[in-house]
Amino acid sequence: MSEWSLSRLLAGLHEDIERRLQIARQTLAHPSAKGDASETVWLDLLQNYLPKRYSAEKAHVVDSNGVFSQQIDVLIFDRQYSPFILSFEGQKIIPAESVYAVFEAKQTINAGLIAYAKQKVASVRSLHRTSLPIPYAGGTYEPKALTPILSGILAFESDWNPPMGEPLINALGTGETQGCLDLGCVAAHGIFSCDYSHGVTLALQSKPATAFLLELIARLQSIATVPMIDTRAYAKWLDA
Repeated sequence: MSEWSLSRLLAGLHEDIERRLQIARQTLAHPSAKGDASETVWLDLLQNYLPKRYSAEKAHVVDSNGVFSQQIDVLIFDRQYSPFILSFEGQKIIPAESVYAVFEAKQTINAGLIAYAKQKVASVRSLHRTSLPIPYAGGTYEPKALTPILSGILAFESDWNPPMGEPLINALGTGETQGCLDLGCVAAHGIFSCDYSHGVTLALQSKPATAFLLELIARLQSIATVPMIDTRAYAKWLDA
């Protein structure tokens, strides 16, 4: 009789994330240190558990027109087909075509931080993305249509009481569509998902971090592969 328990394994994964976020919040004094620690916890989760075709890093995004995004706390991008623009001394610049998802990582959530996360998201979604025809043995596929870039916010706690209720729904529903948040996790309470044709779904969970990870992977699977990047569009900047 096997002593393994899938339920305990999934619970243990969440408990590790929640414990590390709680320690960062309770023991680190400086806000920047708290923020950096929170980002590291979420990045470790994704770097360890996402399929290897995906990378997760703190990074900026750039397009072939030379426009840069704001710095993104947790950027999920393709490493199977896409090049880096720059990777130097901890600084990473990722081409816009490579991006699957962007997340803001915070100790807590409130209306102001959700609005801030939406600005970060919009700075990526507004970038230009190329898409080339895809050659294969029998000919050439048409350029892949650009898929939506997933977005969200990751946190340990909520400033609201109740932590996941009407104020959160209202904050998620305001602002421009380009900055909308699709998926989020409040590790101490639950996850949320947004479908702007049907509204916001809140799910109180006993294992929110694990639930978020599995839902994120499912959504990444539905996107399939990023478009084929036109590297020559970036090469024009060599002579600028």
